[in-house]
Amino acid sequence: MMSNVIPRLPQELPDINRLAASIEETLHWLSEYGADGGGGITRFLYSNSWKQAQTALNDRMKQAGLKVYFDEVGNLYGRIEGTEPNRGTILTGSHIDTVVNGGKYDGAFGIAAGLAALQFLLERYGRPKCNLEIVSFCEEEGSRFPLTYWGSGNVSGRYSVDQVPEICDSGGVSLREAMMSAGFGSKAGRAAKRDDIQAFIELHIEQGKVLEREEKGIGVVKGIVGQKRFTCEVTGEANHAGTTPMALRRDALAGVSEMVQLLEGLAQSYGSPMVATVGSLEVIPGLSNVVPGKVTFTLDVRHSDSVALSAFCQAMKISFEEVAARRGLMLALSQWMNAEPVMMDVELTRMVEHICMHRNLSFLSMFSGAGHDTQVMQSVCPTALVFVPSRGGISHSPDEYTSTNELATGVSVLTDFLYVLAYDRGERFENVS
Repeated sequence: MMSNVIPRLPQELPDINRLAASIEETLHWLSEYGADGGGGITRFLYSNSWKQAQTALNDRMKQAGLKVYFDEVGNLYGRIEGTEPNRGTILTGSHIDTVVNGGKYDGAFGIAAGLAALQFLLERYGRPKCNLEIVSFCEEEGSRFPLTYWGSGNVSGRYSVDQVPEICDSGGVSLREAMMSAGFGSKAGRAAKRDDIQAFIELHIEQGKVLEREEKGIGVVKGIVGQKRFTCEVTGEANHAGTTPMALRRDALAGVSEMVQLLEGLAQSYGSPMVATVGSLEVIPGLSNVVPGKVTFTLDVRHSDSVALSAFCQAMKISFEEVAARRGLMLALSQWMNAEPVMMDVELTRMVEHICMHRNLSFLSMFSGAGHDTQVMQSVCPTALVFVPSRGGISHSPDEYTSTNELATGVSVLTDFLYVLAYDRGERFENVS
């Protein structure tokens, strides 16, 4: 990247009203794949609804004039060939999968935005200098299998289709089985791992309240917090609820309740930006007249500083062990995710700020409290993450919402950004005095 430069932006941008309508139409259309009875979307990796959505996106990318292909794990790409392809590839996009009963913006907006931007650039400016692509990553959320970033992880080399983790979903279906059932696997598409990507740009809803509270239209992300996820299993003794005295109980749920309270207090003592969440809890046998004998729950811990994050998790483990020992319970804590904090590329983030200033758009430099594919891609290429506001900070819910004008503003910034990187990069820069 070039330092101390301001890119010369394109003279023409998409009509904001038409752009807003186009984005809303695409998001509504995509939300039909996986629509569930709860008013939201449930689209898990390699499920039927996931495959239908990827196939439909494949067709829509073709209609937009892009060259389309899948890789071997199911990542979907739409490509505009560059006139100088040896310059490499500029990539934008996000993920297609959702959480259970999720909203229509998370992940999908970055795909809809990239499609709109590429279609406009191709129609208005023709072929770029370097290759320009949009990607619909096959997975990011970790909703079906205890693993995250399977899509971008294969692109970056974190994972390999030849060494699929031996994990299963809640129904006992393995990741490998699900992948092959969906028509993917080794040599079922182009090789997933890539070494030609020069930059990755992700446009995403904020999933928080900061931009709305600060009344800013664009979030320029400096970095993404680190996070650790655990599965915790606490085992006591199931017994009759009426005949087992309180003093003689080894109640797994009572022990877990104390652990959860300790977790909350510990997180509060660290202060912002530390967050710790117990999001799922399973009680066995789960009967009204039986003392709980076993409880399995999840833990999600996040902070922007890796030292603080590790220290917190160690203190948490010691506290849990003390509770278990005092109550006569067995504790098994298994960590299945360890994502270090990741900083975005400095020059790319500066470029986003320059674009916002040039277009008179309000923006805020900030950290992301949620994980994104950009943090995985940063290991292989410069990356940038751009936010648009989320009403009420609501996300992973059917109630998540961003206004059409806010969506369109984000796409206009992305369009500028992609033009600079793919059409004008390395030429026609003005020095900053």
